[in-house]
Amino acid sequence: MTVAMNSKYNRGIKVLMICVTATIATCSWAAGYSAQGATTDNVLQLRTGAQLSKKWHNGLKLSFSEELRFDLYDHLTGENAKGEIFDTTSAAFSKSYTTLTLGYTPIEYVKFDLGYTLRILGRKNSSNANEFIRHRAFVSVTGSYRFPLAKIYLRERFLCDIRTDSVNLEEKNRFNWLMRSRIGADFTIPGKPVKPYIWGELENTLNVPVYQQRNGQQFISHVRAQVGVKWRLSMLSSLDFYYRFQYGYNRNVNINNGYYEGKSLKLRLDEETTFLHAIGVVYNVDW
Repeated sequence: MTVAMNSKYNRGIKVLMICVTATIATCSWAAGYSAQGATTDNVLQLRTGAQLSKKWHNGLKLSFSEELRFDLYDHLTGENAKGEIFDTTSAAFSKSYTTLTLGYTPIEYVKFDLGYTLRILGRKNSSNANEFIRHRAFVSVTGSYRFPLAKIYLRERFLCDIRTDSVNLEEKNRFNWLMRSRIGADFTIPGKPVKPYIWGELENTLNVPVYQQRNGQQFISHVRAQVGVKWRLSMLSSLDFYYRFQYGYNRNVNINNGYYEGKSLKLRLDEETTFLHAIGVVYNVDW
């Protein structure tokens, strides 16, 4: 029994060491910049959604989720965000995310995910679907290890965001490649139907155009942290309450709107920094 437990522990440590190495390499490659945003925005957001998951044999799991996001306050306007899409008195529709994910767990410590997300943007021209519809494909691998009262994990996710509107390819990509590195922990309270959790995540750009790069390199576009609690309602259902903080950094370039510095033409670069606070609740059904 002791030998088996030691073998299980060693395998878990090896998986975590591989994921830690990959995460450190990713973060080191994209680090080393200081944000100088020309504009700074502070946003308070409400998020609500639901997820349905079905487990099959051989480690397969299919999930379908829907998430709605509403802006409650925008620092740039200095007032309640209202009248954007729906004429409400307290919130403005921001985005919706419809996601289908196929998961595969070949062994206890490793999980693979393949998925697609349809994104609908609220603050766009509603008369042209190409302006407010975006597509996203992603693949990820997660390494985890379970302790008696907690499970820790590391996840690497590659995403491709696909634009459907018309863009200048020297300024923006039609296909944006991103990589997200997340480390987190889920905790168990014996005899209680609640499971607290916490995670942090870095998002790195992989292929922004040359004019949009920072000092000729890619950059960290988002830093996220989330804390929450999952409350088990029954054997099949649960509620997830959470708070998320997000730091966002973006660089917009307009090659047709430049200025002269002496005899040299300089491109216009707009640096945008966003601090987002999101409060959310998700209803989960898992069978």
